[in-house]
Amino acid sequence: MTRVPRDCDVLVIGGGNAALCAAISARRSGAAVTLLEGAPRALRGGNARHSRNFRVMHPGPTPWTRGSYPAEDYRSDLDAVTDAATGAAADGTLARMLIADSAGIIDWMGRNGVRFQSGADDCLPHSRKTAFFLGGGKALVNALYTTAEGLGVAIHYDSEACALHLKDGLPSVTVGHPKGLQVVRARAVVVASGGFQANRGWLRDEWGEAADGFVIRGTPHATGTMLKALLAEGAQPVGAAGHCHMVAVDGRSPGFDAGIVTRLDGIPHGIVVNRDGRRFADEGSHTGPTRFSVWGDRVARCPGGVAFSIFDAASEARFRPSIFPAIRADGIGELAGKLGIDPAALEATVGSFNAALGSGGIGADGFAMGTEPPKTRLAAPLLVPPFGAYPVRAGVTSTCLGIRVDGKARVLRDGGQPICGVFAAGVIMAPNILGRGYLAGSAMSIGAVFGRIAGREAAAHALH
Repeated sequence: MTRVPRDCDVLVIGGGNAALCAAISARRSGAAVTLLEGAPRALRGGNARHSRNFRVMHPGPTPWTRGSYPAEDYRSDLDAVTDAATGAAADGTLARMLIADSAGIIDWMGRNGVRFQSGADDCLPHSRKTAFFLGGGKALVNALYTTAEGLGVAIHYDSEACALHLKDGLPSVTVGHPKGLQVVRARAVVVASGGFQANRGWLRDEWGEAADGFVIRGTPHATGTMLKALLAEGAQPVGAAGHCHMVAVDGRSPGFDAGIVTRLDGIPHGIVVNRDGRRFADEGSHTGPTRFSVWGDRVARCPGGVAFSIFDAASEARFRPSIFPAIRADGIGELAGKLGIDPAALEATVGSFNAALGSGGIGADGFAMGTEPPKTRLAAPLLVPPFGAYPVRAGVTSTCLGIRVDGKARVLRDGGQPICGVFAAGVIMAPNILGRGYLAGSAMSIGAVFGRIAGREAAAHALH
C-alpha cells in the first residue's frame, strides 16, 4: 500500500458522499487534496453505498422529478421533523442554504459522473420530493471516486483517522493503516466521517443493553472517532447522543451493512407484540413512510430490543414480504413456540384482538374499537392460517449527535468561534438542520450541499 503523504493542502476524512463532494470541490478549487477512507476499497463509500435518492427543491417538473417541490414545502417538511420545544429546531440559516443549494445538486452530480433515474418511468416509487440515482448508492459512490481520482485527489483506503491534533492553527491527524500509525499535516481538514452508530460501546452508554440488539444498517467504520476528537477539542455539540435515526428491520438482518432491503413493510397490516406476547402500540398510527422510523424507535425501547410482527394469510397478501422468509405455523400457539413466546400469552392477545373486532368493533377505515391499545387503521382479525411472523429489531442508520458549524461549514467552538482550519460535512453536522429527526433523502442532500461548501472553503483557507 502507498503510504499517506505527510503534507497536503486539504485533508478529507471519510469516504462517503459528503467526503467525496468535499474532495472534488476542494480539488476543483485548486487545492492538493488527500482523502482518507477507513474502509477497504471493496467497502468504500460509507452509508452512501446503501442510499438511493436526494431530496431536492424544484419549482416544476424536471427529467428526474415529477411535479414541483417549492422551498416553502421543503422547509415545512423540515420543521415537521424537528422539535423547537426541546431546542432541536433547525438552524434557520443552514436550513435555507440546504434548500436553496439542493436545487443544483442534480446538475453538479451529473457533471461529476453520477446518473439519475428518469422521473417518467415506474421503476421506483413516484416522488415529487426526491431524485433517484441510476444504479443506486454504489453506482453514485463509484462515479464520484472515478471523478476524484481523475482530478488527482490522492485516495487512501484502510486509512483510519485515529486522532486529531490542533496546534498553531495547523491541523494534523494521526492515521492508522496496515503498516502502522502516521501523522499527516494539512493546511485544512474536512471531517466527513459520519456519526458513531457503529461504536457499540458508545451506543451502550446511551441506550444500555438495548444497544446490543441494534442492527447497524450501514458501514461498520462509522465509529465516531473524529466526532469524539472534535468534542474533546471544544467543538460545540448539537443534536442528542441518545437519539438515532432508526427503522424497523427484520431481526435476522446482519449486524452491519444491512441496507434498505431489510426494512419491514407489513407492520400496519397485522399486530406487533413484544417478547411477552403482548401488544404495546397502535399498529395503525403510522401507515405512510414514517412507519419505518416510528417502529424502529418503539422496538428499540422494548424489553430485549425485539418485537414480532404477526399476521395471517389474508393480511400477508396486502404487503411486501421481508427479504427473509416468514416464520409460519398453522396455529397461533405453534407460532408462539417457534418465536420463543409463551403460547398462552400470544393466544390470549390474538384472541382478545379478534374478539373485539368480531363483535362489530371495526369502525371506518379499519378502526379497532375495544382493543387496548387501540388500532386506528387497517384493523382486521387474524383468522386465516397459516399464520406468520417476522422478528423485528431497530435498524440504526445514523446517530443524532453532531458538531455545530456555520454557513462556511467551519466547526465552531462552544463560544461560537471557528476552530481554525477545521470544516465538517455530512452526518457529523446534519443535526444542525435535522435535530433528532429525519427526512427521506435529506442526509444525502446535506452531504452534497455542505460537502461542496466545506471543500471550497477549506481550499480557500489552505491557499490563501
